[in-house]
Amino acid sequence: MLENLSIALFLLYFVSFYLQPVASHGYVANITIDGKVYIGNVPGAETTASVIRQVNTIDPVQPANNSNMGCGPGASPASLVASASPGSEFLIHWAGGDDQDWPHEVGPLMAYLASCGDESCTTFNTSGASWFKIHQVARVDGVWVQLDIHDGQPANLSLPSNLAPGNYILRHEIIALQNAVYIGGAEFYPSCSQLEVNGSQTGKPNSSDLVSFPGAYSETDPGIYDPDVYDTSVKYIFPGPAIASFITGSTAGFVFKRWI
Repeated sequence: MLENLSIALFLLYFVSFYLQPVASHGYVANITIDGKVYIGNVPGAETTASVIRQVNTIDPVQPANNSNMGCGPGASPASLVASASPGSEFLIHWAGGDDQDWPHEVGPLMAYLASCGDESCTTFNTSGASWFKIHQVARVDGVWVQLDIHDGQPANLSLPSNLAPGNYILRHEIIALQNAVYIGGAEFYPSCSQLEVNGSQTGKPNSSDLVSFPGAYSETDPGIYDPDVYDTSVKYIFPGPAIASFITGSTAGFVFKRWI
């Protein structure tokens, strides 16, 4: 039985690795904040005004200690900042290359924030940023939520309802795990958007909530190297820190909607 399972895992790896389409990677094409749409830039194309930091390729970031783990390959500061509020709802639209849908189906979605301090996020260097996690989702009812992204639907999340006002970078991340049955197979897709959060709330992370990118993950972490990734009976373990301790409410900054 174990031999049959090993053969099945090998076949799944072979199909996912060797038979991927040419445009098998992607980027954030646009985000919607409380109904307002902000358009991003195509990687490597001419840059226009946006709140989304432009990357220079649709390829994933690899390995986990790559210097581009913060905001993606060659990400550069954007010229605009989006206004948001505690509890604001976000729709994040990921696209594949050549105007295709997101190509991957297996792996978690996570989101982090980093404070830009008193500096505008349009000039903030994320290489020294301190990030805290506000959102994570893997499977719902046994199905990877990333499958919804593959089917053309947006990722959705909300800012913490008690988040203190300030300038923030939102880092949304997809980890594609179709090849995670071996060490080094995980593909990281981070994307950063620039925010100014208003309001009068006071929620801030503790020092123990903060991580750096690179530094938060390693290639051998559970949830990054995952021999059981195709076994839905095994609970998925998220990499990185827990949801920041100041976040209140049972949803911990997460609003899930399965799109029909």
